[in-house]
Amino acid sequence: MNALHRTSLALALLAASAAPQALAAPATAAAPSAASAIETSAGYVTTRDGVRLYYKDWGPKNGPVVTFSHGWPLSSDSWESQMLFLAEQGYRVVAHDRRGHGRSSQPWDGNDMDHYADDLAAVIEALDLKDVTLVGFSTGGGEVARYIGRHGTSRVKKAVLVSAVPPLMLKTADNPGGLPIEVFDGLRKASLENRSQLYLDIASGPFYGYNRAGAKPSQGLIQSFWVQGMQAGHKNTYDSIAAFSATDFREDLKRIDVPVLVIHGDDDQIVPIDASGKASAALIKNAQLIVYPGAPHGLTDTHKDRVNRDLLAFLRK
Repeated sequence: MNALHRTSLALALLAASAAPQALAAPATAAAPSAASAIETSAGYVTTRDGVRLYYKDWGPKNGPVVTFSHGWPLSSDSWESQMLFLAEQGYRVVAHDRRGHGRSSQPWDGNDMDHYADDLAAVIEALDLKDVTLVGFSTGGGEVARYIGRHGTSRVKKAVLVSAVPPLMLKTADNPGGLPIEVFDGLRKASLENRSQLYLDIASGPFYGYNRAGAKPSQGLIQSFWVQGMQAGHKNTYDSIAAFSATDFREDLKRIDVPVLVIHGDDDQIVPIDASGKASAALIKNAQLIVYPGAPHGLTDTHKDRVNRDLLAFLRK
């Protein structure tokens, strides 16, 4: 059974398939919107469209800057192992809760990649961060790619994509390696029926690879995933399924003109490596691909020591 079929099966087991729903095409890369920051307070940035973004700013303020963009349906807390490690190595590490997630506002609209990218820009501009290494996990990898597609690299030194969703998760006529829409409609259906149970099923199954023979589930990780997911807005996480699955990042990836590290596990049941990590590395001009044998989607926790080492080595190059 190939990776695509394994992934489709894993997600189908989590969310019973539903009749395909009409899926609005996500906005393509365009000129930056008016979501730049207009206000900064302790721990929060407020965007021009009134969204309060919670952020963490750890480490020495004069250290090299690394920002972290988290996955669905999580928050900046999911990066705490990497942030603590790098801050102790002298780096200034900044991570925000995406709009609708964690401690940030839960706007009804704007739960799409263009707004996600503009919110990242708002944090970077409000804190006046320069020579930044952008790090994005899963949905956050799409946020990083769309940020560069919309805002360029004038403030960016490097980028890292970890288990990231680009170039395009959804199967289309010109992306035959993607996942069928029924998989994502199943997630939407399960989210509406009982998103609390959905998050528990994801965390206790394919996200960390706990559905594999011999795996030893960590109840702490499962509960942490669930808590972060339930802290996010229902409408926001529902809309975000379309954002991470149906947004086409291929043109964004082609615009990247800084060094990029791509990290992906070859047993990722959520975002299969062939259609994501390997495909992204092939599209980016100056990309280095590191494959973690047997690693699941959530490798920032299951393989955190290796991720930390690889990030530090890439930052020091």
